[in-house]
Amino acid sequence: MISNDVDFESYRQHLARHGRVQVPGFLQAAAAERIHQCLREEVRWTLAERIDGKPKTTAADAYASMSEAQRQEVHRLAYARAGSEFQFLYDSYMLVRAQKEGRDPGLMLHVVLDFLNSAEVLDFASWFIGVPGIVAANAQATRYLPGQFLTRHEDENREENRAAAFVINLSKDWNPDWGGLLQFHDASGGICETLLPRWNSFSVFHVPQPHSVSLVAPWAGQPRLAITGWFLRAK
Repeated sequence: MISNDVDFESYRQHLARHGRVQVPGFLQAAAAERIHQCLREEVRWTLAERIDGKPKTTAADAYASMSEAQRQEVHRLAYARAGSEFQFLYDSYMLVRAQKEGRDPGLMLHVVLDFLNSAEVLDFASWFIGVPGIVAANAQATRYLPGQFLTRHEDENREENRAAAFVINLSKDWNPDWGGLLQFHDASGGICETLLPRWNSFSVFHVPQPHSVSLVAPWAGQPRLAITGWFLRAK
């Protein structure tokens, strides 16, 4: 599934020097197209948000049945909370949870999760990240629609023992004016680097590291689609 045409060594060195990197052309073309199709047409999305300091998930059926007025109210409340605390609002399909619950058994995203947790990929991740003993990948499919976002956070999770975060970007011809940009924050409160969600690119960064996903603009021409997650060390 990973492309044979990428020279990963130069990107590995960049990651070691800078703590983050984006690799173009990560997946084989046919694999990227198939996953893109699945994300566009087949996933039963849930809504992920944060309320009272805790994550909340609205199940797929309830989310799909929301009226436009209800959706606008969800956005309004999320924007109000985002002014004073860590907040997110985006569409999600938690791959590990769905697989454990036996949901959607024919969905090809389960194949993607198995692939990410294969010995081949975990060995590759250990080498590429420079952290020996990567034992698992936790992943979710994400869809950011207009008005959705993820504010500044660092991804640290001692319970999971995260070594690095990754994003496999699967939106075609993304326009920077549409927002949805992966932004890294410096100690002074500024933005030190921005990564565009380029088609079939693989963004990787060491954890913890402050970052955010900027608001997707109301005029965005398509959803921001990705497979995101973390490579986990042995505990």
